[in-house]
Amino acid sequence: MEFSKDLLLEIHDNIKPFINKTPVLEFDFINELCNCNVYFKCENFQKTGSFKIRAASNALRCLPKESKEKGVITHSSGNFAQGLACASSLQDINAYIVMPENAPEFKKHSVLKYDINLIECKSTIEAREKTTSKLLIENDLHFIHPSNDLNVILGNSTIGTELLEEITDLDFILSPIGGGGLISGIAIASNIFSNKCKVVGVEPKLVDDAYRSLKSGVIQYNTNTNTIADGLRTNLGDINFPIIKKLIKDIICVSEDEIIDALKIFIERLDIIIEPSSAVALAGLINKKEYYKNKKVGVVISGGNVDLEALNI
Repeated sequence: MEFSKDLLLEIHDNIKPFINKTPVLEFDFINELCNCNVYFKCENFQKTGSFKIRAASNALRCLPKESKEKGVITHSSGNFAQGLACASSLQDINAYIVMPENAPEFKKHSVLKYDINLIECKSTIEAREKTTSKLLIENDLHFIHPSNDLNVILGNSTIGTELLEEITDLDFILSPIGGGGLISGIAIASNIFSNKCKVVGVEPKLVDDAYRSLKSGVIQYNTNTNTIADGLRTNLGDINFPIIKKLIKDIICVSEDEIIDALKIFIERLDIIIEPSSAVALAGLINKKEYYKNKKVGVVISGGNVDLEALNI
């Protein structure tokens, strides 16, 4: 599918009432550390604490009237659950959120404050999908996937639209990559709004399915999900992977120690609270900083919803 500048601007304009235009921040310490000009797109300051409300807002807006009247459903252990709960409340659409019982309590409370139907299930992918399918059929709902949905992807493109409107001459944008919805949206925007900006994915070495998928040309999966970057444990999908194959040329893999070191920089040196998945992009930049020397680099901070009890750093 081909995308136009007018389409992306229209999408951005349509979801503006439901989102924050997040700040782009620059720090002398980071510029000196990385030997380049670094611009952080701070989605940790977004409504619900992550970029996911952009995706959810556009997906809901694009639903046919009948689906809006019947309601929607998703399964998520974290940020998309909060994003869809908030977006559906703002657009007055009934929503069901299926969350695993071991999801952080603060994320469950963040969903419930929107008076949303929260359904807990056992903490397995099979249980999530079975519970979601049952409710979907019983209530005749519309399923919205957190990352493998074109309208979700296009909602995420607004991050790239805003960043490239503000910093027009970026050479690169580094983005975390997990399920693929974030980076594919940013890559679409970069392809439309810049004739030189390249989008690079960054993911943990322990869950390097996107790296292996890009190399092989076929979606790969992980047997291990034991990474501190809990938001990046998901796999690519058949809708976003073709976009990634076409528009993403490189993926950097970083170690757990590199992620933790980057997380500490945000907390100790920049006084910014982010979640571990967001630290991955800075870790990738530091890992390959010689490659980016003297360049202008955008770095996406995807969210700031930290489960402090789960961190041991």
